[in-house]
Parts: sequence; C-alpha cells; structure tokens
Amino acid sequence: MKQRLLGWIKQLTIFLLLALVITTAVDVWRGKDFPKESVPALVGKTLAGETVDLAELSQDQAVIVYFWATWCPVCNFVSPAVDTLSEYYPVVTVALSSGEDLRVKKYLQHHEYRFDVINDENYELGNDWQVKVTPTILIVKDGEVKWLTTGFTSLPGIWWRLMMS
Repeated sequence: MKQRLLGWIKQLTIFLLLALVITTAVDVWRGKDFPKESVPALVGKTLAGETVDLAELSQDQAVIVYFWATWCPVCNFVSPAVDTLSEYYPVVTVALSSGEDLRVKKYLQHHEYRFDVINDENYELGNDWQVKVTPTILIVKDGEVKWLTTGFTSLPGIWWRLMMS
C-alpha cells in the first residue's frame, strides 16, 4: 500500500511539473508579441461610476487586469477566482464586447460577482491592448506588465503571479 501511494504521489508530481512547463510555454508563446514595457492607457468608468486609471493604481502595488466576456465559456471558470482576489487586491476588469451596460450589470448580478467592470462594448480597449484570447489576465506594476496569461488560470495561479510581481 505504501509503495502504491508513493507511486501515485510520484505520478502526480510529474503531471503537475509537466502541466506547469506546458502552461508556461503557452503563456510565453501567446505573450511574445505583447508590448510589456509600454502598455496602453487603461482609463475608464466602471459600471458603478468610479473612474479607474491603471497607471495611477499600479504605482507601488501589483494590479490584476482581467479581460473577459459574458459570452466566454472559460471565463465562467476564471471569474470566480478573480472575484475572490478582488476582495484583497486591486483588480481592474474589462468586459469585452459583452453588450450594453445593463446587460453586463445583470450578468454580474446573476453570478454574484463583486468586482468592478469597465464595459468595453465596442472592443476599443481590447484592440488597444491587443487582446486576442479571453480570458486574458495581466499583472501590472508601476505601469509595466509583469505577467500575462490567457485561457484558464486557477486562483492559486493568479495569486502566485501576483506575489511574484
């Protein structure tokens, strides 16, 4: 029994290391053309009426920037993690091509998300930031992108990137 358990632990460790290597390689490949040093401005009004300025917010602290959409199936798995982190860390979220403000508000209410949202109804911010995949998560500090990941990312994955920034 002990040997079987050690075998499972060894297989799990190998699987996790392999998953880490693959996801890191995918992130590097998808982010290779992204301008990390000179990021575009991200200033806007949230659905709650608050003004957000990423450059100002990211001075001296890391900020999670989350590009997502109501029509994105993977975002249904990532948004709860971002919502949890938004209680403890600064988060700027941008809803891409998700409809009018009222539609996005109803979506947030239905899912009980508390994070603030800038509604990018016409994909202007998405184009400025060259977002090609939803969800896209960036960790920005001092106006520089420290981490970029796309697709599914877990709560520990986002938190780890935030702590490494």
